[in-house]
Amino acid sequence: MGLTVKDIVQLPIMETAKVKTGKDVLSEKAVEWISVIETPVENFVRTNEFVLSTGVGCGDDPLLLEEFVQDVIHAGASVLAFATGRYIYHLPDRVLQLAEDHHLIVIELPWELRFGDVLQIVLDEISQDKKAERQQAEGVRQELINCVLNGNGLQEISKLLYENTQIPMAISDHNKIIRANHDLNPHILNVLNGRTEGHVQQIPPSEIPFSEHPLYHHIEEYVVDQETCFQLTILSNHNTQGYLLFKPEDRYQLTWFVMNVLEHALTACALYFLKENAIEMTEIRLRDNFLLDLAKSEQEVNNQVLSKAQLLGYDLTRPYICLVGDIGFAKKIDDEIGELPEQSFTSSLHSRNYYLQKEITYAGDLLKRRTMTTFDDSQVIIFLEADHHPYMETSNQFLDLIERRLNELLAGIEISWGIATHKDGHYSFHQSYEEAKTALDIGRQQHGKGERTFFSDTRINRLLMALSHEKEIEAIVTDTISSLIEYDRKRQTDLIHTFIVYNKYNSNVSQTARALNLHRQSLLHRLRNIEQLTQLSLVDSDDLFLLELSVRLWMLKKVE
Repeated sequence: MGLTVKDIVQLPIMETAKVKTGKDVLSEKAVEWISVIETPVENFVRTNEFVLSTGVGCGDDPLLLEEFVQDVIHAGASVLAFATGRYIYHLPDRVLQLAEDHHLIVIELPWELRFGDVLQIVLDEISQDKKAERQQAEGVRQELINCVLNGNGLQEISKLLYENTQIPMAISDHNKIIRANHDLNPHILNVLNGRTEGHVQQIPPSEIPFSEHPLYHHIEEYVVDQETCFQLTILSNHNTQGYLLFKPEDRYQLTWFVMNVLEHALTACALYFLKENAIEMTEIRLRDNFLLDLAKSEQEVNNQVLSKAQLLGYDLTRPYICLVGDIGFAKKIDDEIGELPEQSFTSSLHSRNYYLQKEITYAGDLLKRRTMTTFDDSQVIIFLEADHHPYMETSNQFLDLIERRLNELLAGIEISWGIATHKDGHYSFHQSYEEAKTALDIGRQQHGKGERTFFSDTRINRLLMALSHEKEIEAIVTDTISSLIEYDRKRQTDLIHTFIVYNKYNSNVSQTARALNLHRQSLLHRLRNIEQLTQLSLVDSDDLFLLELSVRLWMLKKVE
């Protein structure tokens, strides 16, 4: 606790002093300063102060003397020592009772005892005590730092704090999740953090400080179901890392030494959270790089890769469905994001990926399936654990969970998905990724944003893609529809789209006109233009097939 009133009264210079009140709290009251004060007290007396007074100005007036003692009590002093024999000869019982009731120690000193001598000796004791406290606090600081550097956790830090302060302590992270607790009532923590119902009242800072330490001004005081609790915020680079909560029996237990220890504790906790965040970020980067390599390179899944995956928390011995998502937003939101500075745009991407990762993990936990996730620019790559159920059913169930919750968090988000089932063999992850990526590209070309395309449904498109690379077929496509492409470009028309819709409705003019929101005669005019430009008949099955094949091959080539 440091220097106490008992230590002072046992000094040789105090041999003739008489303790009038507070004999049972001599060893409990700390002494941090000594001064000579006469009426009025105002704000000249500090907490835990040893006050010397002659009582001049109120010695012949018991009411003034009582008021003087009341002011000293209100200031939080530990001792009021009167020099009797000149202005005060006798301390009234009423004044002594007032001091006793408020645990103020009152001492009588003989008039012959010089205040200067008392001041010098007590100040020397305070100086020695402060020096010892500083050394002790420095020792605690070193212990706290070593605790973090040696890999110990927050529970060890809270234990060390309790051993040096005897104050119940708890530490929470920035999400107010309790990470360590030493003797602090869990109910108080749960109510304070909003996890249990209860009454919480934050107390405004007191005009009269109960500690002169600079850290005092950063303490938040709460009353939780009639119990007082204090809180300090753990900061690093002005960012909140967590909270240090403590519950002393009395606020005056927060001495200069205790405040020093708490200050060192904040530094140690901030260092711990920074170290934890750095480790977490390193692990995330390692996991991301591992999954990207697994998906995008022809990496054989051998024993070495299996062992590395296990260290990162992945089990590659199980079958996985691959889902590749292209993340975008509705056009209006895209425009707004495009106007943001690069730093803000990067921040928004990180935030978007954070929410997406959170929902992927949630959906996997809910379905009791393992997930492995990484991000590659504007795309997300997911490996979802498969079982005996059809992979389409499993994927749709998984994506329904993600998108339903994600749309509530990020308005306007649109994700196009390409999905492929697990492949056998040593390069299974790369093969399933390539197939999911192909399905995504085909789906975006056919449907635009926000659709799901399964690789098993893209056989005709893959056949066409293979054909599109043949030189002779490429020449036939160009010869067939080049006139349509040039006409659309020059006239700002869309004859190719008109043909696609016409073909979709099996050459039904009425249905096509309704779908395109055109008058029937306007549609017929467009169809005649198509026939004239291509020299093909839309009622001839061979011509119709050639035109359809050419358009589809051209559109696939355009996407590539």
